[in-house]
Amino acid sequence: MAELNGSPVAPDALQALGLLNYGHFTSMRVDGRAVRGLSHHLDRLAHDCRVLFDVDLDRERVRHYIRKAIADMSGVFVVRVTVFDPGMELSHPSEAAAPAVLVTTRGAGQWPPSPMRVQTVTYSRELPEVKHVGLFGAVLSRRNAQFNGYDDALFVDSASFVAEGATWNVGFFDGERVVWPSAPVLTGVTMRLIKQVYDDTMTIPVAMKDLPHMHAAFATNTAIGVRPIRAIDDLELPGEHPIFDTLRKQYEEIPAEHL
Repeated sequence: MAELNGSPVAPDALQALGLLNYGHFTSMRVDGRAVRGLSHHLDRLAHDCRVLFDVDLDRERVRHYIRKAIADMSGVFVVRVTVFDPGMELSHPSEAAAPAVLVTTRGAGQWPPSPMRVQTVTYSRELPEVKHVGLFGAVLSRRNAQFNGYDDALFVDSASFVAEGATWNVGFFDGERVVWPSAPVLTGVTMRLIKQVYDDTMTIPVAMKDLPHMHAAFATNTAIGVRPIRAIDDLELPGEHPIFDTLRKQYEEIPAEHL
């Protein structure tokens, strides 16, 4: 399913998105026509639209497009809202923008997901605070990690400080508190919500040399919730830990917002 500004999308309308790869998006898990953290997703879209297109995005219009696109759907699934300008040209990207809203859906994965193994790679996303569609580096890193026998990639900077995953935030448990890396990252909605409900957290620099002292590690995003990380490179970590159950319980108790 794909709708652009509330209507079935024609292939030609996606040409700019496919060729220029300029835009931004958010993905949200829909359950019973409600989304946990919906207001955060809409805030993200509005913020990123202002950054990339210098245009204010109407949150209610976005909600309307989502409701229309999923009107005949039920159960649990993932909605992705992508904002891009179908009329943008490579030679004149600075011309006044008219961003459109593309709504697509896909099936929801296993919940809760199984623990994963990740491989570190030195990489930093462009404009990390924006959830933009420029996924080449992230997908390449994930692809290489999977060729090497891992499930995904974990980004570290040139000074060996941990940042984020390919499409997720990473958190650690030091035995007393949940620790979030302070490197420049995309602040995910799930990460925001967990910080709201779990008090014993801190955001500090996390170096690779600190990882052997951590009791547990996990990934978060809207599609996976809280996913244990059982290995980072050659460092083995527990696939089960009480902190995972605690975070999942508190996260899943957050009331969802109806679309």
